[in-house]
Amino acid sequence: MLDHLIQGATVVDGTGAPAFVADVGIRGGRIAVIAGPGAVTEQAATREDARGRVLAPGFVDPHTHYDAQLFWDPYATPSLNHGVTTVAGGNCGFTLAPLHPGRPEDADYTRRMMAKVEGMSLVALEEGAPWTWSSFGEYLDALEGRVAVNAGFMVGHCALRRYVMGADAVGGQPTPAQLDEMVRLLHDAMDAGAWGLSTTQSSTHSDGDGQPVASRHARPEELLALCRAVAEHEGTQLEAIVAGCLDQFGDDEIDLLVEMSAAAGRPLNWNVLTIDAAVPERVPRQLVPSERARKAGGRIVALTMPILTPMNMSLGTFCALNLIPGWGDILGLPVPERIARLRDPDVRAEMLRHAESKEAGVFRRLARFDRYVIGDTYSESNAGLTGRVVADIAAERGQEPFECIVEICAHDDLRTVLWPMPADNDPDSWALRAATWQHEDVLLGGSDAGAHLDRMCGAPYTTRFLGDCLRGRKLVGLEQAVKMLTDDPARLLGLRERGRIVEGHHADLVLFDPERIDAGKATLVHDLPGDSPRLDSKAIGVEAVWVNGVEAIRGDEVTGAVPGKILRSGRDTRTVSTK
Repeated sequence: MLDHLIQGATVVDGTGAPAFVADVGIRGGRIAVIAGPGAVTEQAATREDARGRVLAPGFVDPHTHYDAQLFWDPYATPSLNHGVTTVAGGNCGFTLAPLHPGRPEDADYTRRMMAKVEGMSLVALEEGAPWTWSSFGEYLDALEGRVAVNAGFMVGHCALRRYVMGADAVGGQPTPAQLDEMVRLLHDAMDAGAWGLSTTQSSTHSDGDGQPVASRHARPEELLALCRAVAEHEGTQLEAIVAGCLDQFGDDEIDLLVEMSAAAGRPLNWNVLTIDAAVPERVPRQLVPSERARKAGGRIVALTMPILTPMNMSLGTFCALNLIPGWGDILGLPVPERIARLRDPDVRAEMLRHAESKEAGVFRRLARFDRYVIGDTYSESNAGLTGRVVADIAAERGQEPFECIVEICAHDDLRTVLWPMPADNDPDSWALRAATWQHEDVLLGGSDAGAHLDRMCGAPYTTRFLGDCLRGRKLVGLEQAVKMLTDDPARLLGLRERGRIVEGHHADLVLFDPERIDAGKATLVHDLPGDSPRLDSKAIGVEAVWVNGVEAIRGDEVTGAVPGKILRSGRDTRTVSTK
């Protein structure tokens, strides 16, 4: 007997092939049968009429930071709501394991680092996760059997360094014996199911003490030794972040990425490729590592988002504005001193000079202060400003846009929420995106779901993209769009029997209404441990999501089931050829 029969759905199977109408039966967590409407004679415990609905494979998000959130939110919301059934975590060099059993202070250091670099709530990290593990395998075991999504994890370079070198991981270099110990730890992690190595060399990544995170101190020989260890394990990957990911790679960065992928003989992915017609030279430059890697026996894949992810900013809390060169020191001051400095015309002029410099890279886009929209305000003097564009307010007041923002925020003790309007929402930029998506080494992803929780909400990129493809710009047909969200990332990550609607594959499925599929506006909710805030977005038009054949979402509500699997390298992933 079938567990469930989905009747008369328009099946978009993930391969890019034309959609077809069929009945799809689920049994034992697998897709048991795909047949023409009415052709299935086997009895089913439950069934539903899916006429007029699209049935697609569950979406695969290749870049998330759900490493901590899964402990207090096994449903990985809102990703699961938006049809994501498999998430890749442990990215950017940051993981919660391994932790040295003899140094309990390492867990506190890790929590403070994650709060700073990934914008996670420190209270949620302290109260929401058990922190009972030491080895990477023990961390995976702590999640096993209690998650609603499938999840796989890289092991973070920062954690490896901290375990072996302690506080010397920041600023120090390993001895030969310490490097051997790091390599051993990485082997142990991959033996336990880690998907491979993630690392960061990016200048934007600092720990809770304001120091460059541990992996930023690693020299190429250390990175290459770790990459060679990855080569010895089936179904593994590399993920790396360097400073040039934000704008344009330097020659040394290209050399390093190519050497890492070639040394491991594994694909390396990075994020995020920002596509803007105003900077036409960026995309060709960012794809140079991919071209060179293929010649060197490696493969480098750029992740890029198919939507413009709204981000809220604030002069009061750590956000992307802090990453503009020269801004971090000012925005890190105590609030009264910060306000005084921001009100100084000479200080503002210097800040604007930095924001518009070449060194600011992709953050230059944040300097268009006239295009900001005022979000939540908190003082009587700011009443009526929510939803208004700064350019209009500044014109009324006879102020420069940045001066206007500073005065508004100062009246709120810097709590004002600011929404920058994207400068790259023009037809030429969208045409360039559509063309870039077709490149063999470009993959959709980079949501950062699970991180930067009160600043951005990238998790709904799947439903928003599909809605745009069906009823908006229509840059990609439905079948190709689904393939880009399912089979393409599944193939890059080497997922076994996932990413397609094929008999025998795991029954990771999403059923949606093509007339309504979309994502709601991001809104701030307080549902994290300690009443901490995060941005959430409702799924529109997603009727049901199945993970391993079990219904996990129905009508944008979790069912309470936790059918997800911790996907382990080798067992659940296969090696992806770089040839």
